[in-house]
Amino acid sequence: MNKATLTKVAQDVKATVSKRSPEILTGLGIAGMVTTTVLAVKATPKALMLMEDAQYEKGESLTPVEKTKACWKCYIPAATTGVFSIACIIGANSVHARRNAGLAAAYKLSETALTEYRDKVIETIGEKKEKQVREKVDKERIEKTPVSKNEVIFTDGAGKTTCYDPISGRYFLSDIERIKRAENKLNKQLLHDISGYASLSDFYDELGLEHTSISDDLGWNTDRLLDIDFTSQIADNGTPCIVIDYNVAPRYGYVEF
Repeated sequence: MNKATLTKVAQDVKATVSKRSPEILTGLGIAGMVTTTVLAVKATPKALMLMEDAQYEKGESLTPVEKTKACWKCYIPAATTGVFSIACIIGANSVHARRNAGLAAAYKLSETALTEYRDKVIETIGEKKEKQVREKVDKERIEKTPVSKNEVIFTDGAGKTTCYDPISGRYFLSDIERIKRAENKLNKQLLHDISGYASLSDFYDELGLEHTSISDDLGWNTDRLLDIDFTSQIADNGTPCIVIDYNVAPRYGYVEF
């Protein structure tokens, strides 16, 4: 194996380790805790013997300090692996925290850029043409996810119009009036709830939809109230379809930027 190949292998290994460092550190931490327990259990019989010897030499019961002095060296290996395990777990959490902070910053930059771009489009071509653009985008969305190949969710007591939620990619029966009521109720919750936060799951509850794997982690706060719009499309089965547009998209987590 030549030098160039060895260098490439080393770089690949380094990249993999860096990418998987939280998992590796967590695994080492768990393994270290198990090892700590095993070492502590194995050290206990020897520690008891040492305390008995010390008590025999003294001729009377040992004080807690004397017991510690007699056997503390037996637990050095267990203590060492315990400290190592704690360091690994703390290190894994630290890596996750840095990565989450980086993702939040990147998300904020993307969100700001998108908002500025949309505002500039409206300024350049006008609101009417901008809405036409959004209608074309929504049309492509439902063409890529045709209603004929997806389940239409029957929500309790809702309207009879087919609606499409682009975040979850689900079709459901409702109407504009119910969706607007859900929007108003959620914003009222945002303004009056002490937490000042409402999740996408809360919005889905108002629509009669099940939560998704990400809906608990996405939401709005008092600085960014829910603001939705609609476009009317014709689904591939020939029925009218209302597509929800989130003018203010839900943000990941309850994070202040």
